[in-house]
Amino acid sequence: MSVPAEQVGLRARKKQRTRSALIDAGVDLFLENGYDNTTIDEIAAQVDISPRTCFRYFAGKEDIALAKAAAFDELVVEALRARPAREAPLVALRHAVLSMVRDSATSEGVRRFLRIQHLINKTPALLAGNLRRTTATEERLTGEIAAREGVDPAVDMRPRILVGVVYAALRIGMEAMCADPSRELDRMVELVERAIDLATAGLPESWGPDHRTW
Repeated sequence: MSVPAEQVGLRARKKQRTRSALIDAGVDLFLENGYDNTTIDEIAAQVDISPRTCFRYFAGKEDIALAKAAAFDELVVEALRARPAREAPLVALRHAVLSMVRDSATSEGVRRFLRIQHLINKTPALLAGNLRRTTATEERLTGEIAAREGVDPAVDMRPRILVGVVYAALRIGMEAMCADPSRELDRMVELVERAIDLATAGLPESWGPDHRTW
């Protein structure tokens, strides 16, 4: 006997609400007490669920702390996939990243996002986890760029270099924003855009047929 679509949708929304509540509770506790001093039990208690239930949503507190950054990366990957197929690699990736930064700058909770980014940068355990997350995202974006251009990233380094440069610029722009006491959202877009433009100033928009040159 099949489950009605309405019931499936209700369960999905309930799971999403619980997941969001765990993220919010975790962020609040991390910022208040510090990452190392916060436990899964404390996070679960804030949402009135058991630690065992919490582990159904997240493997550990690191995943909770990095959840918003991971969600941002997922949106960048989706935005790149949605760019026109004939668009030059640099143009497509730049638009994908900046469009998500602009969306973040107008959404609720972005200041909290910046605060957790600042916490990540100051917490060795989170910094290491964030590096693993970023590396995985860059691998996915590299695969997307390579597929768009019909090249093999194992042979042609240009997709990996392009993604690495743009994501390094994104990181530097966000770090500059985290250090900016004004926390003006328009400033976030400005800093990230400037960082990307500076980092890619010497890169051509279109690629030549020889994978050893741009």
